[in-house]
Amino acid sequence: MTVVVAIAGLAFLILIHEAGHFFTALAVGMRPRRFYVGFPPALVKRVHNGVEYGLGMIPLGGYVKIPGMHRPAASDVDLHFGSALYEEPRLLPAVDRVKRPLAEGDFEGARAALRELEHATAEAKLSPGAARAARRGLEELRDALGPDSYWRQRTWKKVAVISAGPATNLLFAVLLLAVVYMIGIPSAASRRVDAVDPGTPAAHVGLKAGDTIVGVDRIPTRSFSQVRDAIKSSGGHPLVISVLRNGRYVELPPAKPTKQSGTYILGFRPSIVRYKRYGPLTSVGLAGKDVGYVAKAMGSWVVHITSPSNRKQISTPVGIVRTSSEAVHQGYRDYLSILALISLSLALLNLLPLLPLDGGHIAFSLVEGIRGKAVGRAVYERVS
Repeated sequence: MTVVVAIAGLAFLILIHEAGHFFTALAVGMRPRRFYVGFPPALVKRVHNGVEYGLGMIPLGGYVKIPGMHRPAASDVDLHFGSALYEEPRLLPAVDRVKRPLAEGDFEGARAALRELEHATAEAKLSPGAARAARRGLEELRDALGPDSYWRQRTWKKVAVISAGPATNLLFAVLLLAVVYMIGIPSAASRRVDAVDPGTPAAHVGLKAGDTIVGVDRIPTRSFSQVRDAIKSSGGHPLVISVLRNGRYVELPPAKPTKQSGTYILGFRPSIVRYKRYGPLTSVGLAGKDVGYVAKAMGSWVVHITSPSNRKQISTPVGIVRTSSEAVHQGYRDYLSILALISLSLALLNLLPLLPLDGGHIAFSLVEGIRGKAVGRAVYERVS
């Protein structure tokens, strides 16, 4: 069940990301052709007002199809109509009448010639495969040559549509963290063990949920802060943990702390005895600060993982689901916090100036706006 909740959370983050693109595109006059949560094949799909909405079989993804992301080229016609021309050479004149104006940059002329090609294709006797490719080609060319195609739009519209996805994830991360602050964050912990993480030093020596830690290295402890400080200052040397278990005093075998994020730990979580709750405005402010701090830290991390030796540290969708499902098991506060971190990660990683990421499209749109002319299609293809 926790895996299902984790997948549902990740799917929702993708949904709102794509919804940001979708609704912004509608607002500025670029009517999307498809809006899918998940990748094909489609489990369910429906066409409404010229837009195909669908749910893909593969849940960890999604996309919005915006018409004419790239300026059409004569090579696009060859790509889609190669099979059709092989089976029906009589289509060649109609195909050439579309290619010629495209090669010359006469897009209105190509649009007019496309209608003739549509008629000729409808009358041609083609195999199912060639017919599908031709229909797909006609659809792509029709979209690319239409007045609402992406490449025809002003720079600010293109940037607005592409940046809306990451912006939605960023705002949602702030909202989730604000909810966590309003629900309440731990402000005091007890010496009672709430949970022991599998595979950790605490688990190896037999520490159990429900134990109350009363001593570290045979020195009595009267608060969780004393327990925590003793572990942090251990330098990694083995510690003897003394506990009360079902009213009996038990001394555990020596446990050697491990270092995690620069701090020594044994791998258990204390019971929380008090939570501090904040008002809505304060929560939003604190959440915004957290997002800023994490964004700065992630900036350093991105630089770190871009070296080939560190790329294994990038989480796959399976790894993300595993982390999320563990957080679900630990409680809704941890789950909301992890979901916020994933949402923020989606926003920031998508803003990297690399194609096919959103940041790459934004960068190219800005370059084209500054230059006053389009970047060559070959350049797009080389850097994608």
